[in-house]
Amino acid sequence: MKVSFIGLGVMGYPMAGHLQSAGHEVRVFNRNSARAEKWCSEYGGDMARTPADATKNADVVLVCVGNDDDVRMVVLGDDGALSAMERGAILVDHTTASADLAKELEAAAQQQNKQFLDAPVSGGQAGAENGTLTVMVGGKESTYDSAKPILACYSKFSKLLGPAGHGQLAKMVNQICIAGVVQGLAEGLNFAMKAGLQAEPLIETISKGAAGSWQMENRYQTMLQDHYDFGFAVDWMRKDLGIALAEAEKNRADLPVAAMVDSFYEEVQAAGGGRWDTSSLLTRYTRQ
Repeated sequence: MKVSFIGLGVMGYPMAGHLQSAGHEVRVFNRNSARAEKWCSEYGGDMARTPADATKNADVVLVCVGNDDDVRMVVLGDDGALSAMERGAILVDHTTASADLAKELEAAAQQQNKQFLDAPVSGGQAGAENGTLTVMVGGKESTYDSAKPILACYSKFSKLLGPAGHGQLAKMVNQICIAGVVQGLAEGLNFAMKAGLQAEPLIETISKGAAGSWQMENRYQTMLQDHYDFGFAVDWMRKDLGIALAEAEKNRADLPVAAMVDSFYEEVQAAGGGRWDTSSLLTRYTRQ
């Protein structure tokens, strides 16, 4: 397929690379043109000067940028992607954004006889680099079926969860669950250190039972090493939790744990850890 990829951050860069490596014709746009040039030199794709230029003749246009405003800028703004897309082409937004934005983009796409999916991802930078992301999708089934071969290039699993906006709502649930798990792990490790337990045999044992989690398996060692210069950043997690908490105000869902953990991440930011991995919640105990 002819594919456009807009946004070459830590996620988009390798995702676009997987598409090019899979044999698709990829044309990229990034606001920092130097990064787009680097991507082209590495993967051999084409570079566009504007989002509109990137989408010419594309079957599928993929967006992975920072937040709602960034998406509106590259999709609906001057030289935006949507107006330049071919009739019937598919716009896929991989940005973690609001459900309201997803509905707005679907409506705009429909008015121009184009298709839309909101498709936030989970798996972090490592998942993007390894092509093992999980994709939560909102939109029409026929659109999803057409886009699945593209999504499969950088994901291990994707699923349509409902109409436009449901992908973003699912990502909110994902982040709510992660927040509680990471805080529980931070508290548990802090307790273990205070109690004089040896971490390796402890984790080897409890990870095999009901306490086991991806966070425990993949983060406990770096947490104990006080190493956080990698992974999904606290700044991004706070953005995501902010979206979830705002949605909860509208649907009257009670999120006391998510709100508490968000405040803890605010403390980590204040300590200079905005770019640290989300497992840095442990620093609230160990760096006092």
